[in-house]
Amino acid sequence: MVPTVEWKNGAVRLLDQSRLPESIEFIDCRDYQTVADAIRTLKVRGAPAIGVTAAMGVALAAQTITATDYPTFSQTVLAICDELEATRPTAVNLFWAIGRMRQKLESVQGQAVSTIKQVLMSESQVILEEDITLCKTMGRHGAGLIQDGQTILTHCNAGSLATAGYGTALGVIRAAWEQGKKINVIADETRPVLQGARLTAWELMQDQIPVTLITDNMAGSLMKQGKIQLCVVGADRIAANGDVANKIGTYSVAVLAKAHHIPFYVAAPYSTIDLNTKTGDDIPIEQRNPAEVTTIHGSHPVAPKNVAVYNPAFDVTPAELITGIITERGVFKPGEIASQFQTQ
Repeated sequence: MVPTVEWKNGAVRLLDQSRLPESIEFIDCRDYQTVADAIRTLKVRGAPAIGVTAAMGVALAAQTITATDYPTFSQTVLAICDELEATRPTAVNLFWAIGRMRQKLESVQGQAVSTIKQVLMSESQVILEEDITLCKTMGRHGAGLIQDGQTILTHCNAGSLATAGYGTALGVIRAAWEQGKKINVIADETRPVLQGARLTAWELMQDQIPVTLITDNMAGSLMKQGKIQLCVVGADRIAANGDVANKIGTYSVAVLAKAHHIPFYVAAPYSTIDLNTKTGDDIPIEQRNPAEVTTIHGSHPVAPKNVAVYNPAFDVTPAELITGIITERGVFKPGEIASQFQTQ
């Protein structure tokens, strides 16, 4: 797997996902502003990956602060945390990771600033390594839900590209494949930014896992024909009642799966669970640039000039449409999430 995010030569190195699958290119972020721009412009995307990248952005910024007294240093770091939090509103992993960096900063306030800088750097690396471990554990729990010979539909990209490594929904699929199960994956294109077509198909092909690409409006027809036996998707935020925000179009897949009696699973780590958000109605939904809808990659027009556009990046799938939520602690019914993770 190509690293999505890592420390490299004193910089936060990101795989530029806006360039895939045409080319594999990296961005070396040497200041937090470049990190923030990469998050905002989808050069790095996927809730867990955004969280890890933001934590690294905080640590990177801390290294450049010249103040030697804790109050001034801390005030500057916290202001940078605010800026990074403003990049994208829906994925709660972003706020979780930055919140963890805030807590670490506060916990070491009695130490020298030079030491604190190293502590923040180390904490960001721990967050990265934990994410990979959680995804692999989650994959083992979810792999048991997949039977040999099944075809699984996934929406958007919830693989190694969306995390620090291994993946959530694709981590489940990857684990089943590693167990020797002969499976097939159907990736829908995921308009308007085509994460399924550009990223999921590419990632699965890299691992030589059989994948077939379809347009978003083909899923129902394939389900009716009995060509899909399971759906597994990721999540950007899970509310306390088990409602799930994920890439726009996830709700449609869940409705279709319910209508065709096909299990619909969500795979996500604890950092995606937001017990402070009671229901999906309370989740802020990011609105993005109309050009994502009216063009392909911003350069090939596919709609009339000046047409009105509605472009929410996410939708909310109600808990009643979800068969189970796969986590690093096991697989739970949506209504069990609050009790299972209330101490986290």
